[in-house]
Amino acid sequence: MPRVEGELCDNILLGSQARLPTRYGKFRIHAFVCPFSGEEHVALVRGHVAGKRDVLVRLHSECVTGDVFGSERCDCGQQLDAAMKRIGRAPAGVLLYMAQEGRGIGIANKVAAYHLQDHGLDTVDANRILGFPADLRDYKCAACMLRVLGVTSVRLMTNNPAKIEELEAYGVRVSKRIPLEVPITAANVRYLRSKKERLRHLLTTPTTRAVRSTRRSRPR
Repeated sequence: MPRVEGELCDNILLGSQARLPTRYGKFRIHAFVCPFSGEEHVALVRGHVAGKRDVLVRLHSECVTGDVFGSERCDCGQQLDAAMKRIGRAPAGVLLYMAQEGRGIGIANKVAAYHLQDHGLDTVDANRILGFPADLRDYKCAACMLRVLGVTSVRLMTNNPAKIEELEAYGVRVSKRIPLEVPITAANVRYLRSKKERLRHLLTTPTTRAVRSTRRSRPR
């Protein structure tokens, strides 16, 4: 994969920025427009990050079902909450919120994939039945956003090695990976196992049988 060139980062459109007080702390929100896809992404920045090394970063793909509606069939909403809490406690950090719903296939196709999962397919096979790869995302714009913000090395909160590989290929050094795992339940264990076994995610996910055994052992 080619390294990102300076002129590509120059082409990314940095729109307006503003203060954004949140329940996690005070941030500045920066709006970006990707020159390659036209997608609109945002960066939430806490503190001063320009020129600093090893900045705490979460690269998070949009998930309206998990982030907004609290879906328990994925780990996205809980990961976002945990990442925001951690950045909010840090003197400086960045959350990149990327417009890549459903690993890049969009909300309508994501719901169609959910329907297929309801009938027995896992998340990877559901995407393929719909004519998509298992993961359609690209992190070129994420790398450009970080470089525009003055960030060249990061401590990345992720379980996904593809994010590390692509950021580094595009010129952003990942000095440390910080795991971001959520509690495993009967509702999300199949999804998490698919991420671990088929998408190379670095997870300590038990089997469905182990989760069921744990639930039965609880006192009534």
